[in-house]
Amino acid sequence: MIIVLKANTPIEKQNQLTDWLKGMHLGVHVSTGEYQTVIGLIGDTTKVDIDLISSLDIVERVTRVSETFKCCNRRFHPEDTVIDVNGVKIGGGNFCVIAGPCSVESEEQIMTVARAVKAAGAGMLRGGAFKPRTSPYDFQGLKAEGLELLRQARKETGLPIVTEIMSVSDLPLFDDIDVLQVGARNMQNFDLLKALGQTDKPILLKRGLANTLKELLMSAEYIMASGNEKVILCERGIRTYSDYMRNTLDLSAVPMLHELSHLPVVVDPSHATGIARMVPPMTLAAVACGCDGLEIEVHNNPTHALSDNAQQLTPDEFAKLCKRIEVVRSVIA
Repeated sequence: MIIVLKANTPIEKQNQLTDWLKGMHLGVHVSTGEYQTVIGLIGDTTKVDIDLISSLDIVERVTRVSETFKCCNRRFHPEDTVIDVNGVKIGGGNFCVIAGPCSVESEEQIMTVARAVKAAGAGMLRGGAFKPRTSPYDFQGLKAEGLELLRQARKETGLPIVTEIMSVSDLPLFDDIDVLQVGARNMQNFDLLKALGQTDKPILLKRGLANTLKELLMSAEYIMASGNEKVILCERGIRTYSDYMRNTLDLSAVPMLHELSHLPVVVDPSHATGIARMVPPMTLAAVACGCDGLEIEVHNNPTHALSDNAQQLTPDEFAKLCKRIEVVRSVIA
C-alpha cells in the first residue's frame, strides 16, 4: 500500500501518521522527494482502512500495490536512488564505469590493470578473488590473498573495489570491501541475500542466467527487506538459443527496470557476449538505452588470463572504448 502525502505536510503530522502505522505492526518506508512524500507500507495491509487514511487532511491519495516487490518498487520510491561508494556515485544521473580483470592473478597484474583503467576514466575497480567456475578443475581465485591485492590496488589508485562474495561464511573477509557483488549463480541464494541485507555495504546484484526481471527484483527485495537499501541491479546476459555468443544481452531490461524500480541499473557486456570484439558495440548500445553504469573486464594480457580470457579487453582497447562512451553519453544527455 502507498500513501501519498500532500505537499508541505508538517513533519509532526507525518510522524504521527507513521507512528500509528508502525503500531499496526507494519513496515513503514518513507520516501521524501522534491515535490512529494510517499509512505510505503510493507506487511499485511488487509486490515488497513483505506477510507479512514484517505480522509486525513494530510493525505493526497492511497493506493494498493499488487506487485510482490515493495522496497525496490518505484511506486514506493519515485525518486532515483543514488548509491555513493566513497565519493563515487551511481544512479540518478550519475554514471560509473567499473573495470578490471575477471580474476585477480598477481600483484603485478592487478596493479597494472588498476592504474590503466583509472587513467582511462573508470570510477571503480573490479576483480574476482573468489571465482565460481563451471568446472571444478578451473582456476578458483586467490581468495583471501586476492582480496589483499585488491586492497593494495585501492590504496595506490584510490579506486573503490568491487568483488564477488559467494558464501555467508566469507563475510568477515569482506569487512573493508567497498561493493559486494552477488554473481548470477547466487542471485537466488536467499541465505546470502538476507545476510547481505544486514550489512551497510552497497550490493551489486547480477541477474541470473535464466531469471526473469521480476525474480531479479524479488532478490533485491530480500536484501532491502533485511535492512540494506544500497542495491545496484546488473543485467549481464541470459541464456537463450544464441549459439555464437556466451549469452544474450537483454538490453530491454534496462528501461524496464528503470520503469519498475528506483535502483541503479548497470550492464555487464563482457559476460553477456563472452567475446572481446563484441564488448564495444554492446557497451555503446547499453549506454544508449540509459544504463547507469557498466562493468567491463580488462586484462593486461588477455591471451594468458587464468579465466574468461576471450572476453577481456586490453587496457588500450578499454581506453578507446571509454572515449566512445563519452561521445554516446553526450548525444543522449
